[in-house]
Amino acid sequence: MTAKILDGRAISATILDRVTKEVDEFVREHGRVPVLATVLVGDDPASHTYVRMKANRCAKVGMQSRRIELDATISTETLVAQIRQLSADPEVDGILLQHPVPEHIDERAAFEAIAPSKDVDGVTRTSFATMAFDEGGFHSATPGGIMALLDAYDIPLAGKHAVVVGRSPILGKPVGMLLLARDATVTYCHSRTVALADHIAQADVVVAAVGRPELIRGDWIKPGAVVVDAGYADNSGDVEYDAAAERASWITPVPGGVGPMTIATLIAQTIRAAYEHEREKA
Repeated sequence: MTAKILDGRAISATILDRVTKEVDEFVREHGRVPVLATVLVGDDPASHTYVRMKANRCAKVGMQSRRIELDATISTETLVAQIRQLSADPEVDGILLQHPVPEHIDERAAFEAIAPSKDVDGVTRTSFATMAFDEGGFHSATPGGIMALLDAYDIPLAGKHAVVVGRSPILGKPVGMLLLARDATVTYCHSRTVALADHIAQADVVVAAVGRPELIRGDWIKPGAVVVDAGYADNSGDVEYDAAAERASWITPVPGGVGPMTIATLIAQTIRAAYEHEREKA
């Protein structure tokens, strides 16, 4: 068996084409351009690359990207004040705080300064709660992108056993909640899990969300399983790709799988936020 590819680049392009039309319509209706504010703290090269990619995608669909760069030495209080200012700015529709921030900053406090109506990256407690209770709100961007990718290929989830490897508040935990909402049976694995290989071997769907290159060996994968690799470190994913592809039915490449879907989800949620802000004004 050789796995079919869950092509995030192709599906994200389709999403962005749709968003471009939505932005054009929004500008005609409301006479303004939707704005995504990106907040970047420090000089991490990867973070600068990610923010630049997001700005390029904004420009491609006709949105404006407002980039705020802050020194790595700033305090949590200064960062929170900056984000609160953006939250109160009526011209800003979405806010992205690029993760990670320097270690001395309380990242959770900074996330919680984002107004829920502008949390297009889905990082606040409010967004997590509304997502977990299936009450609307914004999905965490990477988990939302994963679900959109699975949907695009009609991957069945109801009744399937999904194993999520990783429990971060912006990836592992929320993707498990989204899978649960689709009637999958969800197992969370993490750094203290005993016999990880045994859990993986039972999974119909594996979501790897750790950031440790090839942590998950290909021969652990159940024949016919769907493998979603959301990890990325040292130019590699969390899954031993070549070996896993020989056993899986579907698999995401790294790069080109989950990454493009994350950005597409962020952009799609920004135009949605812009429309919601206009409805609130009416």
